[in-house]
Amino acid sequence: MGFPENFLWGGATAANQCEGGVSEGGRGLANVDVCPAGKDRRAVITGHMKMLEMDGRHVYPAAQAVDMYHHFREDIRLFGEMGFKVYRLSIAWTRIFPKGDEAEPNEEGLRFYEEIFKECRKYGIQPLVTISHFDCPVHLIKKCGGWRNREMIGYYLRLCEVLFTRYRDFVTYWLTFNEINMILHAPFMGAGLLFEAGEDEEKIKYQAAHHELTASALATKMAHEINPENKIGCMFAAGSAYPYSCKPEDVWEALLTDQENYFFVDVQARGYYPSYAVKRLQKKGIFPQMAQGDEALLKSHPVDFISFSYYNSRCIAATTQEEAEGNLFRSAKNPHLKFSEWGWPIDPLGLRITLNQVYDRYQKPLFIVENGLGAADNPDENGWIEDDYRIDYLREHIRAMEAAVEEDGVELIGYTAWGPIDLISAGTGEMKKRYGFIYVDKQDDGSGTLERIRKKSFFWYKQVIASNGKEL
Repeated sequence: MGFPENFLWGGATAANQCEGGVSEGGRGLANVDVCPAGKDRRAVITGHMKMLEMDGRHVYPAAQAVDMYHHFREDIRLFGEMGFKVYRLSIAWTRIFPKGDEAEPNEEGLRFYEEIFKECRKYGIQPLVTISHFDCPVHLIKKCGGWRNREMIGYYLRLCEVLFTRYRDFVTYWLTFNEINMILHAPFMGAGLLFEAGEDEEKIKYQAAHHELTASALATKMAHEINPENKIGCMFAAGSAYPYSCKPEDVWEALLTDQENYFFVDVQARGYYPSYAVKRLQKKGIFPQMAQGDEALLKSHPVDFISFSYYNSRCIAATTQEEAEGNLFRSAKNPHLKFSEWGWPIDPLGLRITLNQVYDRYQKPLFIVENGLGAADNPDENGWIEDDYRIDYLREHIRAMEAAVEEDGVELIGYTAWGPIDLISAGTGEMKKRYGFIYVDKQDDGSGTLERIRKKSFFWYKQVIASNGKEL
């Protein structure tokens, strides 16, 4: 039994974390380009420190990243060597519309992604495309305040129409927004939101989220009209919330955390605002303004499948406890788990729990589109990287997936490990925090040859794919 015969094994990247070439090919500047590495990163990505251009005082890792802009043929060839069935990538919005509001797209940017898709086809790799992966043109942030403004829907749909039409023959799997719930935790990175003193930040975040949810429904409608073969998914940052203890207050706080996490997916998958969200937002006076027809639109165009990232579970206490460092989400430190070098809990069974909870909730096909271990990999004197810690992490998570499929009946389409090639960490902006099966000689100080080197995990994952998950 195990995984279905047509299971989609692969890897996932984001344009802003791997491409580089931010001023090449007619590309414009995006919010994710101006998120610096170092101590100011969190203030910028949360919208509390205004940064809309690259200054001389900060390091901007997205400017070159690992230069996939010039290396994509080599990188996709390596993905093909591993046997990838699918490659999840994102489109840099500002490669297609450099400012975001142009009448006509940038042909050079369109050709770049067409070449990527042709290269994927050469190796039998199916693209899974994220339309907006933490990506908002800086010009639109200056012009209309990012996703706080309903005008953004029209600009986003113009991008969607160009992508769905131009790449009709190459792409049928699409994700509308990456980790849509991250708008609540990193609103500048997630939606181009900047806050002024005294503003009701929560109200702005939920209004921006409504605009993205409306845009997602309209994009789903458009995708199905342009090509009935298109499958559209939503994507959220997942990880079940455990109560810190069996104290009812802890259980209640964990329930509230899960509800916050699922809220936007409830809208995208079920087609309406859940009653718990309606009540709480109304009570706070921050329920988003809706245009006439929004509710009918959300109801009529739910997504075809649910995708999510899973790195760790969360542990929720009603009272203050020692905190873990997991992925921009607040969490108490779970005393029953081991932790990565960056302080993230390692919880493979949590993935099985999450898969069951999400599938029970939505009864739609699931797709794990990010899962991986960030670690400091150090090549030996021969350049060899023996990353057994990564293999162990992935092996146990794949076993948990298999149990969810085979024993629990979860319908799972595929699995794209995060960062098949080393790239910039979204949370910290570091290169040192590596995820890949392929090492890239690029360091945090900008030095390095950009040479690609296969790690031990490269050959392990190749065997996993060849055996459809039987050989772990």
